[in-house]
Amino acid sequence: MTEINRRRLLAAGGGVALAAGPAAACGSNTGRGGGGSGPALSQWYHQYGEPGTQQAVKRYAAAYRKADVSVQWRPGDYDRQTAAALLTDSGPDVFEANGPLLDQIQGGQVVDLTAEVEPVKDDFHQAVLAPKIWQDKIWGIPQVVDMQLLYYRKSLLKKAGVQPPQTLDELVDGAKKLSGKKSKGLFLGNDGGVGVLGGTPLFAAGLSLITADGKVGFDDPAAARTLGKIRQLYADKSLLLGAPTDWSDPAAFIQGLTAMQWSGLWALPQIKKALGDDFGVLPFPKDGSGGKPSVQVGAYGSAVSARSARKAEAKAFAKWLWVDRTDYQQDFALSYGFHIPARISLAEKARQLQSGPAADAVRLSTDHGYAEPLLWTTADRSAYQDALSRIIKDGANPESELKSVVRKVNAELQRVKKK
Repeated sequence: MTEINRRRLLAAGGGVALAAGPAAACGSNTGRGGGGSGPALSQWYHQYGEPGTQQAVKRYAAAYRKADVSVQWRPGDYDRQTAAALLTDSGPDVFEANGPLLDQIQGGQVVDLTAEVEPVKDDFHQAVLAPKIWQDKIWGIPQVVDMQLLYYRKSLLKKAGVQPPQTLDELVDGAKKLSGKKSKGLFLGNDGGVGVLGGTPLFAAGLSLITADGKVGFDDPAAARTLGKIRQLYADKSLLLGAPTDWSDPAAFIQGLTAMQWSGLWALPQIKKALGDDFGVLPFPKDGSGGKPSVQVGAYGSAVSARSARKAEAKAFAKWLWVDRTDYQQDFALSYGFHIPARISLAEKARQLQSGPAADAVRLSTDHGYAEPLLWTTADRSAYQDALSRIIKDGANPESELKSVVRKVNAELQRVKKK
C-alpha cells in the first residue's frame, strides 16, 4: 500500500470530499477472468506499492468460475476517482472502498451486503467491521487490518535508563531523556504528529470521537489535558522533525535518528530485518485514571456499486472472494505486504503472526484497537486536525480549540442524522 493511501486509511487526514470531477482516465483493464462464461464484472483496487499484489488479485479474479472479472488497478487519487465513478453508469461493479463513507451509504450509492457477511460476522475483527455498519446493515466487507504502533529501540532505552512507556506521562518524560544532539526521543511524523495521531490520544484518555449513541465523545476536560501533553513533546524538542522520510517509513528509526517511532504494522518486517530483536512494540500509552492503551486500526472494504447492472452477480463475487475464499484472504494479507487478516480465525492461524513483536501487534489490535466511526465525517476530521495543528505547533489553548471542534462536530452530526 502506498504512503498516501496509508495516510487516508489510518491517519487524521483520512477520507475525501465526495464532490469530485470526472474519474481520471487511469488504470487499465487487466486480469480478465478466464474462469467462466458468465457475465462480465469490473473490480477496482487502489494502487498497492507491495510487489506481487496486482498479480495476486488478477489471479483471484481469473479463478472465479461464475463470471468474467476484469480487474482495474487505479493509480492516483483513488478515493476521488471512485466517489465520482459511483455517480455514473460506467463505474465498477465491485470496488475497494476506504469505507464506504456515510454519504455514499446514505446516498444509496452502495449495496447492502448483510446477507453475504452475516454467517461469519463474528469472525471479523469487530473494530474494523463496525464502521462498515449503518442502521444494522453491513455495507462493506473488511479485506485486511492495518494498524499503528509505537516502535521502541530496546538498546537505546536501556542505555538511557528509560522503561518502555506505559503512560503518556512516561512517554513525555522518556522522550525528553532520550533526546540529544544526534537523535531525538520520538518521531510522530515531520509535522509533529498532526497528520497521524488522529483520535488516538483521545482514546488513550478513555474518550472517543463519537459515542455509541451518536454524540461527541471528547467534550471532556481530559481531552484538553491529553492534547496538552502532546504539545509538551513538541515544546520540549523531544520530537524528530524534518526526517528524510515521514512516519509511515521506518528509516528514521532504523538509522537511529529516533529511539521511538509511531508507524504502521507494515514497517515491522523491514525493522526486523535491520534490527533483529533490538526493538519492541507498544500501543499509544494511556493517560489519566480513566485512560486506556490505544491503537488505531483500519481496513479497506470490498463494496458493490448500486449503479451496477449486475448487482446480484457482483455481490456473489464479493462474497466468494472476501468471505468464502479464506486461502486468498490470508494470501492477500501476508504474502506481499504485512497486514493482519480481517478474519480473527485467520489471524490466529497465520504463522507470520504467532511470535515476537508480530504476535504482540495482533494482541494489541484485538485488545486496544479502535477505528474511526462511520459518523466521524470528512468535515469533522478536518476541523479536529486543524485544531490539533494549532495546539501542537502553535501552542494554542487546547480547551478553546476543542470547544470549537465540539460545536462543529455537533452541527455535522445534526446534518447527517437528518438524511
